[in-house]
Amino acid sequence: MESPSPQNSEPPAGHGRRAFLRTAAIVPVAAGFGVLTMGTAQAYNWSRTLKSGDSGADVKELQIRIAGWAADSPKKTYVAVDGEFGPGTEAALKRFQRAYGVTANGVADSSTHTKLNALEGSGGSTAHFNFSEFYSKDGSRFSGGKVGESTVKENVRRLMYKLEAVRKKVGNKPMTINSGFRSKSHNSKVGGASNSQHLYGIAADFVSSGVSTRTFYVACETSGFSGLERYTVSWQHADSRVEYPYGSQSWWWESGVVT
Repeated sequence: MESPSPQNSEPPAGHGRRAFLRTAAIVPVAAGFGVLTMGTAQAYNWSRTLKSGDSGADVKELQIRIAGWAADSPKKTYVAVDGEFGPGTEAALKRFQRAYGVTANGVADSSTHTKLNALEGSGGSTAHFNFSEFYSKDGSRFSGGKVGESTVKENVRRLMYKLEAVRKKVGNKPMTINSGFRSKSHNSKVGGASNSQHLYGIAADFVSSGVSTRTFYVACETSGFSGLERYTVSWQHADSRVEYPYGSQSWWWESGVVT
């Protein structure tokens, strides 16, 4: 198993639920890996309309924010975060637009930018999740894993946008993060797999009152997650193992395809 029961080893984070939108947000990401530059909180500066054929850091940021809209039905696919606006990005954008009541034309114009920025949160997090919910439970925050702290933080930021999509798909139900990033020490203590995706900040175990794990599993099948623990346990594990060069790049949907 990817992870032991969070209910036994890692109790739910204290205030892991957000039913409101924070108005402060992030500044644009830099080119390359896309680590955030923190400064005065403000909305991302979408300086142009984005469409098929475009490329650049702003396309990469768009891909990060719509990555949870990878498919209409269960499909082992994900939105490549490569800064190139191709067919996969266009299709995911249309799904995002439909979900948020914007004309689904696959073009990211000002109306779409507004919806994208409404999902921002203060300090680089997202509207309904906060970095602190994903800290390692041993107090090491984002350090002590298998990649550096800044990489973990960026990985978690991308994960949060996928979880925003899952949250939307299950009816905007508040979600509690039982386990996010784990330091190597904490992962060993709770009996996690030696190459657990939690060690990189690309995995989360979560629950929500009134939402079954099966419902979460089905939502995750359309959200670009390549690692899904079986839905018969009392939490849902989801990770993005295929997207990252971390040594576990085979699809793992433990309950198979569920519709």
